[in-house]
Amino acid sequence: MAGMSREYVLQPFRPEVNLRIDYEQELNPQQHAAVTAPPGPSLVIAGAGSGKTRTLTYRVAFLLEQGIPADRILLLTFTNKAAREMMRRVGELLGSDLPELWGGTFHSIGARLLRRHADLAGYRPDFTIMDRDDSEALLKACVADADIDVKATRFPKAPALAEVYSLAVNTERTAAQIVTSQYPWFESLIPQIEEIGRRYAERKRATNNMDFDDLLALWLRLLQNHPEALERLQRRFQFLLVDEYQDTNKLQADLIDLLAARHHNVMAVGDDSQSIYAWRGANFRNILEFPKRYPEARVFKIETNYRSTPEILRVANAAIAPNTLQFQKELAPARKPGLKPALVACGTGEEQAAFVAQRALELRDEGVSLNSMAVLYRSHFHALELQLELTRRNIPFSITSGMRFFEQAHIKDVAAWLKFVCNPADELSFKRLVQMLPGVGGKGAARLWTDFRARVAKAAPPALPATPDGPETSGPQGEGGRKPPPPVLASALQACLASVPKKAAAAWAQFTATLAQLEAPKLRSSPKAMIGLVLEAGYEEYLQDNYPNFRQRLEDLEQLGAFAGQFRSAEDFLTQLSLLTNLETEEEGPKPPRDDERLRLSTIHQAKGLEFDVVFVIMLCDGLFPSARSIESDEGEEEERRLFYVAITRARNELYLSYPLIRLAQGYSGGDTLQQPSRFLGDIPNKIVEQWNLQTGHPYGA
Repeated sequence: MAGMSREYVLQPFRPEVNLRIDYEQELNPQQHAAVTAPPGPSLVIAGAGSGKTRTLTYRVAFLLEQGIPADRILLLTFTNKAAREMMRRVGELLGSDLPELWGGTFHSIGARLLRRHADLAGYRPDFTIMDRDDSEALLKACVADADIDVKATRFPKAPALAEVYSLAVNTERTAAQIVTSQYPWFESLIPQIEEIGRRYAERKRATNNMDFDDLLALWLRLLQNHPEALERLQRRFQFLLVDEYQDTNKLQADLIDLLAARHHNVMAVGDDSQSIYAWRGANFRNILEFPKRYPEARVFKIETNYRSTPEILRVANAAIAPNTLQFQKELAPARKPGLKPALVACGTGEEQAAFVAQRALELRDEGVSLNSMAVLYRSHFHALELQLELTRRNIPFSITSGMRFFEQAHIKDVAAWLKFVCNPADELSFKRLVQMLPGVGGKGAARLWTDFRARVAKAAPPALPATPDGPETSGPQGEGGRKPPPPVLASALQACLASVPKKAAAAWAQFTATLAQLEAPKLRSSPKAMIGLVLEAGYEEYLQDNYPNFRQRLEDLEQLGAFAGQFRSAEDFLTQLSLLTNLETEEEGPKPPRDDERLRLSTIHQAKGLEFDVVFVIMLCDGLFPSARSIESDEGEEEERRLFYVAITRARNELYLSYPLIRLAQGYSGGDTLQQPSRFLGDIPNKIVEQWNLQTGHPYGA
């Protein structure tokens, strides 16, 4: 039976928020001023260890107490971990979860909004979000469809293309501008790179896929091109809170400015002295120029540090003081006095490694867990000697990147050349090398290996007699007078040409010629020269074509060459590599009493946001830290100084700053080089550090 009907709106139940927090009791005066700021734009400069998360959490609580509905507040962070921590703390303050509160990373909020407005972005709401592997697979398909002869033109591989397009999106520049400024060796290919970019965008839309960068780029385009959506979101989010604002890029800053354009209730929280990500698109000027973009903005400084001792903070304040582009501030200690930071001049890189290892064990004997110690450095290759020393001493360590220096793909690629020369029966190294050639995959590599072994068997000289120590080796002539067999690799490889794919013929000729040179006994006695030859013979170009961080990887290999300079044969060098890469499976030697402890090794970039009882900052030499490339510009040098400041402020109780006076030279000509102490050390007054002079102990005592 038909009848009258009416709509009845079911309102979501919201428990009454009745916090009645005593903000003056819970917060220090600087935190209190920021937390209770009136509506309008605010910039909170929160120094290292000053309670930034606490300030943001209490700001959310304060807004709720003022009657702002939770779903009108948007909290933006940079990591999922930070988002979870903020939401957890807000929940603890409230005594319950608050699902209506919008909080998360920029990308997660972008995804959430685009699901609701997918049609306006040209997508269906059930779009798929691709990870980096998916993006690279789609880019490979676009390159294949475009019928580009990638070898004839040395066209960039998918990872490099993905990096170009990502940087272009996040810095709001064109792909052409990115290539010109950061990948100039691909400049002649800009038209094709732009064409692949167009195809990639079309394929994403056609397959209802978004990559990670689309979550921000399409969100921004939604706001720019659809006034009704912009107004709806502006009215919805009455208060914006942004964490780690110094790390925002141009696109993220534009998103925030558009969302806040109606009400201007944006609180940006960050520390300009910890802006260290320009290389991945972060725009330092976003935080520096916030008061220009919002002339009515209040600027709050939170300078009380709860993490470090007064002595460490004096060094931190002195280290950052010379920077001209900064909000002036002075970290003030909340803790009692402790030990002066130590400045340690070491003779060599090996001596520096021995110092860190010995001091870490001494501190452990004093009750400091290895887990609460960290060794920080500018670049992974700065820890080469240290990894070797820790391995020798059986001191367990972990590397924040999750991959030891010697286990990275480019290090293993170059090592494969040396391994194959030293051991022509090494099937894995052979296949690794030939699969770097165009048109050679797994099956092709297997065919080439079968052919190669057959050729070697025909050409091999009679077996050499065994020695008392075991079978004869193919290494260079050594103390025992053993000689290498005559060169057979190059001739056997040349004989395999019929099994090589046509597109790899030219590369195979280069491969054969390189191995012929590496086989020479004189070169075999210099692993450093062997590595140099591998780079010159085409691997440097391979790096350019395949990796977005080409320069960093090339620098790693130059340092690998320097490290190899201390060994008299390729075999000795490879033996040390195997010790370093197989540390986890090492069965010999005493086990540490507490197996779960690990000394942390980390680049400073990866240690940001962490803290440790004891921090060693190593390789403080000009050209290493600050890096040689960074000091070519004032802005580059200032970012390096901020990086040094971040390293210092990770330390709670003890800080050791060290540098070697001599280090193995980069490049492949051999020799040691004198090192100049980092210019940053010159900014620290002698009276606030303790100079440690290393003495070499006599093995039998005094």
